[in-house]
Amino acid sequence: MSETPPPEFSFDFGDRFERLGRLLRDREAEHAEALHTARAYAEQVHAAVARALDDYNAAAGLSQLAVEVGDVRADDKHVRAVEFDIVRGRHRAIVTAKSRGELTLVGPFQRGKTEGPCRSFPFTAGSELQAALADFLEQFLEAAANP
Repeated sequence: MSETPPPEFSFDFGDRFERLGRLLRDREAEHAEALHTARAYAEQVHAAVARALDDYNAAAGLSQLAVEVGDVRADDKHVRAVEFDIVRGRHRAIVTAKSRGELTLVGPFQRGKTEGPCRSFPFTAGSELQAALADFLEQFLEAAANP
C-alpha cells in the first residue's frame, strides 16, 4: 500500500498581516507614552518589592520559604499594561501597572485557580498604596508559607 504525499503548503497571504500589524501599531501609538510611564512606575515598585523580598528570604533562611520575583514584562491580559509576579511554589501574586495610571494588586492565589482578589490604586495614591502593598506582600508570604 503506497502512501500519497500530502500536497505542498504554499498559501500566500499577501500583505494582509503586514497591513494588520501597521494598523494595530498605529492604533496603539497614542498609548505609547502612557505605557512607558506605567513601565517606569512598575520598575520602581518592582525594585521596592524585590528589596523587601530579599530581606524576607535572608531572614527566613529556608529554601522551602524562598520567594521569587519575576521581571517586569508585558501584561498577560492587557495590551496597555505591564506586570511582574511573585511566586513560591504554586502560590502566586501579580502586580500590574496600567497605562491609565493605575496599579493593581492581584492575589494571592494558587496557580491553576481563579486569580484574585484584586485591588487597584492610582499611581498617585502614595502612602495608601505603600500600606496596601505591604499588606499585600504580607498576605502573600503568609499564604505561601501555610502548610
